[in-house]
Amino acid sequence: MGRSVLPKNLCLSRPSEQGEEAGWGGKRPGFGEESPLSTPDFLADGSSFHRIMRLPPYIFAIINQLKMEARRRGEDIIDLGMGNPDLPTPKHIVNKLIEAVKNPKNHRYSASKGIYKLRLAIADWYRRRYDVELDPESECVVTIGAKEGIGHLALATLGPGDVVFVPSPTYPIHAYSVVIAGGDLRSVPLLDRGDFFERLLKATRETWPQPKMLIVSFPHNPTTMVVDLEFFENLVTFAREHRMMIVHDFAYGDIVFDGYRAPSLLEVKGAKEVAVEFFSLSKSYNMAGWRVGFGVGNRSMLAALARLKSYFDYGMFQPVQIASIIALNEDQSCVRETVEVYRRRRDALINGLKRAGWEIEKPKGTMFVWAEIPKAFREMGSVEFSKLLLREAKVAVSPGVGFGEYGEGFVRFALVENEERTKQAVRGIRQVLNR
Repeated sequence: MGRSVLPKNLCLSRPSEQGEEAGWGGKRPGFGEESPLSTPDFLADGSSFHRIMRLPPYIFAIINQLKMEARRRGEDIIDLGMGNPDLPTPKHIVNKLIEAVKNPKNHRYSASKGIYKLRLAIADWYRRRYDVELDPESECVVTIGAKEGIGHLALATLGPGDVVFVPSPTYPIHAYSVVIAGGDLRSVPLLDRGDFFERLLKATRETWPQPKMLIVSFPHNPTTMVVDLEFFENLVTFAREHRMMIVHDFAYGDIVFDGYRAPSLLEVKGAKEVAVEFFSLSKSYNMAGWRVGFGVGNRSMLAALARLKSYFDYGMFQPVQIASIIALNEDQSCVRETVEVYRRRRDALINGLKRAGWEIEKPKGTMFVWAEIPKAFREMGSVEFSKLLLREAKVAVSPGVGFGEYGEGFVRFALVENEERTKQAVRGIRQVLNR
């Protein structure tokens, strides 16, 4: 409970796949296949790269490698592993990008915290959506995706040994932003919403030094867990009492189903005194490759993030920011259409697996399905079960243990294939389950 989970070693290689979960996982760092010059001993195994050595072996690389090998053999693999949206960016957003690209002035350096008009659009969006007032100058920072924002905020606000609580299982950057920053990562099991506060309180009582930060995300990736506003009210009260910062990843705030509305943490009175919330345009507007996100909330935390970013980058390409203003300000029917596509895919997957004897609760949020491995296969563990589905069903999924030790016994499906391909995946899985 709340114990340190700092990894001890790492196998290094080039990223096996680009995107949401790309990482290192097999050979030494690659700058090409073979160099005609010999590598000095002190660089040969990467052991002198201090921060890299703190990172764990990359579990997803195992499945990614097997998937690529199968495709090279000509096998038709249905990839439900990586949460990489397949739907097109809405045309009005793309058209604005094209228009902005044609203006030479937009090709100059931008501001590291984002152009003012985009920050103003962010503040207006929060006012319309959540009745939250934000100062675009001091309470909004544009980031190169939410992932970059979370990673750099950790680097800006944490010192060596600072304790940070992160639920487990979790999206990898939530945990390893802490590790990269030199903090002391402590896992708090996220098994169900009702027990989380009890575990959080117990972990706080048993931890010294006291935690400096808590990183959460609801709707949650990978478990798809959702919460209500009361949960956030309790979380803010807890953080204030224990002098703890909160970082909330709200990337799936729009991707919700069956009448559920995802609350913003900033709807809670006093949340801005202790918290920063990150949102991403990747899923809501199908702009994953555009890398647009933003952080809003506490002025001091965001000032630290903005200052650090000023050393690292000049912000994103201005035409992308200009198109993002259109995404936030104009008709939001494109978001509702995207949500409906994910709902249909969710139902096709879960209803099909139910007929095959695999009962899974329908998630109310995210573009994922989190599934406990069927009892007959549970002893295999999530990695071997994922290998089995890839080999026999021709379906790639993410092993739960890749999201932390408390993810073992589960696999995650990403709803990134159309309904027909999803039904094809179900047929393949049914053959494995009923063999």
